[in-house]
Amino acid sequence: MKNPQVTFSRVDSAKFFRTLNKRVNGYFKENNISRNGNWKLHLKTVIMFSIYLTPYFLLLTLDFPGWAQLLFTIIMGVGMAGIGMNVMHDANHGAYSSKKWINKVLGSSIYILAGNAYNWKVQHNVLHHTYTNIHGHDEDLEAGRVLRFSKHAEWNRFHRFQHYYGVFLYGLLTFNWALTTDFQQTYRYLKRKLSFGEFPKPSTQWSILIITKIIYFSIWIVIPLLFFNIVWWKILLGFFIMHYVAGLILSIVFQLAHVVEEADMPIPDASGTMKNTWAIHQLFTTVNFSTKNRIMNWFTGGLNHQVEHHIFPNISHVHYTKISKIVKETAAEFNLPYNEYKTTRKAIIAHFKHLKQMGMNPAKLPA
Repeated sequence: MKNPQVTFSRVDSAKFFRTLNKRVNGYFKENNISRNGNWKLHLKTVIMFSIYLTPYFLLLTLDFPGWAQLLFTIIMGVGMAGIGMNVMHDANHGAYSSKKWINKVLGSSIYILAGNAYNWKVQHNVLHHTYTNIHGHDEDLEAGRVLRFSKHAEWNRFHRFQHYYGVFLYGLLTFNWALTTDFQQTYRYLKRKLSFGEFPKPSTQWSILIITKIIYFSIWIVIPLLFFNIVWWKILLGFFIMHYVAGLILSIVFQLAHVVEEADMPIPDASGTMKNTWAIHQLFTTVNFSTKNRIMNWFTGGLNHQVEHHIFPNISHVHYTKISKIVKETAAEFNLPYNEYKTTRKAIIAHFKHLKQMGMNPAKLPA
């Protein structure tokens, strides 16, 4: 990412964000409720950790037939994604609790998900939330050369088939975290002196990264291999399946919010300035989906309410359904977009249509 620094327009003559922020703050004040998580989130935390860890201990201590072992690894992948979306995500945004130490502890749950807190905060909180859908700045749009998400990215002939093969690569997300991505990001972010909050001492960050990786692989591979009667190939297969399921869920949830037909992918002008203010930019680049589906609202940690999340990342997802009405009405009042797909199915179709479009040779497309 060698592009120059991007700045957002400061011109919001209609005062959209000031009005919206006042109304949302008023909602919490009038109802006398905290912007952080509540008992519903605390209960969900227990459930998600149970889904993730209970099958692990059962597989270590009891003998199950092959089909049950497979089922347990799939369930663990579901729990892994659930912790990431519901617990770790809120905590690392400082939205889980009003107490910083609780956010820090639960944000550290990313270490048992194969990730790293420093890397995640830089990539997600700094780069993605600040430069949403801006090519060359939002790393969530980058997938090496294998996938092309933006018309501003380089096109290769094999991209013509990405709407067929793309979904199979999505499952490798957390597997890549565990093996390579975290090391590459730590090197890159420290070199660029990026941080969310206080910049870490490089030796400390590298030590944390290496030690947590050793602990992670010890828990999921070394301990089962050395101390329990489980054959090695089952351990590795189960590890891969767990990661693949989690990676597939996390990737698709993200893609449905940003890499779809309705989401803009603007670039700055020659001076490095974006057309819109930051808050209005979020409305153009972000899409909600299936917000009336209670199961989707519950399991995705409100990430199907991406519009609300991107404008108010420091508010816990348990409040998104309530404040979405305020956001939607205010956007309409100021004649601004509020993008949403009514169902997950429509959002998935829109994503793969976008993949197909981005896979076409741009030289042969009409100007």
